[in-house]
Amino acid sequence: MTIIEPPLDVKKHALWEDALALVVGAFMMSWGIFLLGAIDGVSGGLAGVAFLTSYVTHWSFGVVYFVINVPFYYLAVKRLGWRFTIKTLIAVALVSIGSAIHPLWISVDDLSPLYAAVFAGLSIGMGMLVLFRHGSSAGGFGILAAYAQERFNIRAGYVQGALDLTVVLASLALVEPWILLCSVVGAVLLNLVIAINHRPGRYYG
Repeated sequence: MTIIEPPLDVKKHALWEDALALVVGAFMMSWGIFLLGAIDGVSGGLAGVAFLTSYVTHWSFGVVYFVINVPFYYLAVKRLGWRFTIKTLIAVALVSIGSAIHPLWISVDDLSPLYAAVFAGLSIGMGMLVLFRHGSSAGGFGILAAYAQERFNIRAGYVQGALDLTVVLASLALVEPWILLCSVVGAVLLNLVIAINHRPGRYYG
């Protein structure tokens, strides 16, 4: 078995690099969430749970998303440390704020559901990838995925995919079939981005 060792001169990300990454990753995620919301679509993970809750209650997605992430911070602190938890808390807050701000600046009158779902999946996936590579996550299921990869060497994308599938199946009662199908395509692309680009031993920083 080949063991991949990090180069001797590997350097951790500087604080300013982590800070910028949180902003970039959260922006990309919130943009994808905005696109899904524009077509009344749904995502996987806790974002999907937040979408479904907002559709039923008409509460703001950002508020719901932030609140339902709170219980997962205990696992983050206990298993992944305060540094990871604080970064994740900031990222979740930025995603929540971003999802509320985008509609104030952009008006979407005519948007193809399939295009929106594909672009959303890629955008959210890249955003999550940025967060993962800077010792953070998008909260919720992302915390579980990051923990599973670090603790059990199971790719984060596979864990996220299994949880996403569960949420998408629960969406059958609330989301139109065509929109749900488009959302599934987006969720698959999201998890492919993570599974292909975020593997144990492939990134040191």
